[in-house]
Amino acid sequence: MKLFEPSSFFVAIAAFLILFWLLKKYAFGPLFGIMEERRILVQSQLSNAESNRLQSEKLLTEQKEAIIEAKKSAYDILEQARQASGRQAEELIHSAKAETVRLKEEALKDIENEKDKAVAALRSQVSALSVMIASKIIEKQVDAKSQEQLVEQYLKEVGGKQ
Repeated sequence: MKLFEPSSFFVAIAAFLILFWLLKKYAFGPLFGIMEERRILVQSQLSNAESNRLQSEKLLTEQKEAIIEAKKSAYDILEQARQASGRQAEELIHSAKAETVRLKEEALKDIENEKDKAVAALRSQVSALSVMIASKIIEKQVDAKSQEQLVEQYLKEVGGKQ
């Protein structure tokens, strides 16, 4: 038995080359084409994923900035509200003090008016009583002119004692 036969060797090589050519034409070509398409698809998906990641990071940064801005705006609004309420409180206190002073002045004026009215009424009553007492004492010996002088003199004395 021979280990090497040239005719079978060439036949085996020819069969191998024919098989390789057939595989290359009908199997490897479409298989490599599918693999190339798959490689391109995976590569495009990776680049899409990267661009999506970058876009997500950008949106996250924008949202963080928006939140910071919203917090700052809320703080500013609260600060303005505090200042406005402080001003309103001061205005209320000022107006209350002014109203108190006005009411006090009105009360003092009313008291003074009532006092003047009371003094006038008292003078009127005193003069009437004085005339009556004087006329009873003198028993109608005093004429009208003398009576007026007595009343005026008495009123001056009463007016000077206030």
